[in-house]
Amino acid sequence: MADPKIYDSKPVLIELETDKNYAWCACGRSENQPWCDGSHKGTGIVPVVFRVDESKTYAMCNCKHSNRPQFCDGTHKSLFHNN
Repeated sequence: MADPKIYDSKPVLIELETDKNYAWCACGRSENQPWCDGSHKGTGIVPVVFRVDESKTYAMCNCKHSNRPQFCDGTHKSLFHNN
């Protein structure tokens, strides 16, 4: 399995709604970040398909190394010491 590509050094804030399915890009290769566009094929990495319990703004992980995929947990701060 390939390592995920770091897409950005900071999360993106996005309004998510209940009763919708989302597919978060876990590989970092999607042209439609933070959402999957199928670019993971052949990497061994699969998207995280999820729903939320509450409609609100969420911080989505863009470094692709969060311990709470698909949400930012601050891991980017240890990857990029200048954040």
